[in-house]
Amino acid sequence: MLIHLHVKNLALIEDIEVEFGPGLNILTGETGAGKSILLGSMQLILGGRSTKDMIRAGASYALVELLFQVENPRVQEALKELGTELEDGQILLARKIMDGRSINKINGETCTVGQMKEAASCLLDIHGQHEHQSLLYQDKQLEILDAYGKKQIYPAKTRVYEAYREYRKYMQEFKALDTDEEQRNRERAFLEFEINEIESAQLRPGEDEELETLYRKLNNGKKILETLQSVRDLTGYDSAQGAGDAVGMAIRELTRVTEFDSQLEAMSGTLQEVDSLLNDFNRELSSYVEDLCFDEETFFETEKRLDLINNLKAKYGQSIEEIQKYAQHQQQKLEDIDRYEERFEETRQNLTKSQKNLEEVSNVLSEIRKEYSKTLTEKIIEGLKDLNFLDVQFGIDFRRREEYTSGGFDEIEYKISTNPGESMKPLGRIVSGGELSRIMLALKAILADRDQIETLIFDEIDTGISGRTAQKVSEKMAVIGKHHQVLCITHLPQIAAMADIHFEIEKHQRGTETITEIHPLEGGDSVRELARLLGGAEITQAVYQNAKEMKELAQVHKNTRVK
Repeated sequence: MLIHLHVKNLALIEDIEVEFGPGLNILTGETGAGKSILLGSMQLILGGRSTKDMIRAGASYALVELLFQVENPRVQEALKELGTELEDGQILLARKIMDGRSINKINGETCTVGQMKEAASCLLDIHGQHEHQSLLYQDKQLEILDAYGKKQIYPAKTRVYEAYREYRKYMQEFKALDTDEEQRNRERAFLEFEINEIESAQLRPGEDEELETLYRKLNNGKKILETLQSVRDLTGYDSAQGAGDAVGMAIRELTRVTEFDSQLEAMSGTLQEVDSLLNDFNRELSSYVEDLCFDEETFFETEKRLDLINNLKAKYGQSIEEIQKYAQHQQQKLEDIDRYEERFEETRQNLTKSQKNLEEVSNVLSEIRKEYSKTLTEKIIEGLKDLNFLDVQFGIDFRRREEYTSGGFDEIEYKISTNPGESMKPLGRIVSGGELSRIMLALKAILADRDQIETLIFDEIDTGISGRTAQKVSEKMAVIGKHHQVLCITHLPQIAAMADIHFEIEKHQRGTETITEIHPLEGGDSVRELARLLGGAEITQAVYQNAKEMKELAQVHKNTRVK
């Protein structure tokens, strides 16, 4: 049960907190007072799209918090399966919207919008103003039937889904194999060309990197040679400008004075080591220069090999390893073509087997649906009679689709007759908006009982109804309120009179700002709000007495007839 709602900085709402109770919670107010905003806040918890313009002008964020007290063991188990642990039997769902993004939390722990939606869907169900229009679509009709019988239908649908996925896989494989011989010959020739081109190159892993290094060396051979010759002159012993000749002269000069100072012997030894190192360097450098080979033929062959490898890279992969892997893949495709007849027959058999399996599990699903459709039909008729469909017939027609789907081959259509002697016809051909709304109300009540959802929210379920029908809808709402917590936004006094708890939503000016507030109504305040719904702007004594009598009769009805 939803026990507390907190909304802050959402559109016209500055900061409101509402304590809801069990039974029928009615919300009324003038048109434009902000009832839809309040409902929209709850839609956000159910995964509704958040936008920056939802945030109240001048505020940096908007916040919605719903606190539930969960007593139903089935709901507790469903939440546990989603990884949500209750704290003292309670769960707090919160969503904070900031500049186009949102932060979502369950019991203070951050979660995704999807996780929030899954948890919220176990706790409440919202019927919006125009949702009943979805009843005109056959997919929605099938969805309702599946939800009604989900205990057996959902496992069967899972088996159908798995079978359909396998069937589609083999169907795609079969279509890919279903080619003529000429096309296969063209593909074989192309594969052989690619494989031959790669294999004839005799590529070696790492060869491209080695060739790149050699190519850079050969391409800069003249510059390397000139530089090394200059270095050899600067460090050698063949000219007066060479470092080797200068170091040798320094050693000779230093040796002449070492006998006069023993400390100079160490310095002389260091200089001799420098001379030895310089001598070794020059020998190594001379040997390297003598071994250098920059002939044109080697350069041409290196360049040619690199061009070949780079051409293969452009066609088959960014590295030699990728090229070789591509060749292996193409070789496998070539082998598949060579064993085409074998693969074609194997795939055909797999397709036949998977189609047979899909047909079997789809038949099982269809039979389960048909069984549940019988009891659903009975319950819908019973619910419609409660809603002033005095002589109603209702049925669910089954047809087989031409193609399989992931949900089987069933196509269903709800049909109804609301007048004696008329044959049943599709909903869209004979029912009005008000009648559709009542049918959806009956379905919501049925599904809520089946799912054990504790909180139901109805937004203007009274669309298109009045008089005796409105009274019947109010009585139905009172019955639902005995078994569920109901939050209902309404304009009809007949429904508002049945309230266990009555709230008024009003909009007023505060300086230059417009704000929406909500507060509970008790006793005379509730009667005055009923009188407003009955009489409009001017509430006469007669209208007030009428409202008071309506409230009293509603309470008598609930106490004596609602079970």
